[in-house]
Amino acid sequence: MKTPRAFYQPLAIGAPAPYRELPVTLERMIHFVPPHVEKMRAKVPDLISRVDVVLGNLEDAIPADAKTAARDGFIEMAKANDFGATGLWTRVNCLNSPWFLDDIMQIVPAAGDKLDVVMLPKVEGQWDIHYLDQLLAQLEARNGITKPILIHAILETAEGVKNVEAIATASPRMHGMSLGPADLAASRGMKTTRVGGGHPDYAVLADPHGDAPRAAFQQDLWHYTVAKMVDACMSAGIRAFYGPFGDFSDTAACEAQFRNAFLMGCVGAWSLHPSQIEIAKRVFSPDPDEVAFARKILKAMPDGTGAVMIDGKMQDDATWKQAKVIVDLARRVADKDAEMAERYGF
Repeated sequence: MKTPRAFYQPLAIGAPAPYRELPVTLERMIHFVPPHVEKMRAKVPDLISRVDVVLGNLEDAIPADAKTAARDGFIEMAKANDFGATGLWTRVNCLNSPWFLDDIMQIVPAAGDKLDVVMLPKVEGQWDIHYLDQLLAQLEARNGITKPILIHAILETAEGVKNVEAIATASPRMHGMSLGPADLAASRGMKTTRVGGGHPDYAVLADPHGDAPRAAFQQDLWHYTVAKMVDACMSAGIRAFYGPFGDFSDTAACEAQFRNAFLMGCVGAWSLHPSQIEIAKRVFSPDPDEVAFARKILKAMPDGTGAVMIDGKMQDDATWKQAKVIVDLARRVADKDAEMAERYGF
């Protein structure tokens, strides 16, 4: 284990120093774009104003014979657009693929300081992060990049879940983690072909009452893993995200899954289809009524100490901390969204 002082040293001479604190950004949705498709690249200028993060996807869902075109398309997309406050990410191919090294070696020099985050699939342990960490530092130094490129890990293998705490603290480049339910289901041997969401057979039964039919209540297959990921991320000072929801036709179930993740501590989710952008925006922006009540708590307890009664409910330093989480998030949303700013009364 590195000593604390060494942890924040650049890993290559001339590379930028790692962040001590992550930049404060709004990341309610990570919107996936297949960059090998020209008509999708053409939509990026409009997307920049609608989403918090634009991600060029090079991995799953990109055919093997389109991998090079996707990489080239992402570089073109990065060079052609000014992303402003909207994040620019790429999901590269996994470390053991024949495309990973070219992804990194070509994209980092070409995108330079525009590239905020590299999303790394199928991370199994801290060793995967260490490798990419060193490689990024060398490329930053060689290409005069002035801000550190962050790493976002996808949690999608049983070994990765087992090692989640070590992954979260592997490097000061760690931005956060996303749940990858489809690959994780296969890795665990789970008996589902769904990409995220629940399953009707994963349920508990109500107690029997004579011969009356017993009600079944569907449960969340991902509750344990999301909770474990959130704890690892929050304790390391990085961010947790829900990943993909594959059934684009079931917007209600998508919203329910996103909301569960939001309530448990996730700051955003992936949007794979335009319909999911508005769902993520709605879910991962705090409710105006919740914000109004949270502001009451902060106003009644300016220094966060003591106890007060508000609307018949006791509030103390613990609820003050909860209120501050909600109000701080609302202010970040308001900074980007004038309509929400008005609804929050900022």
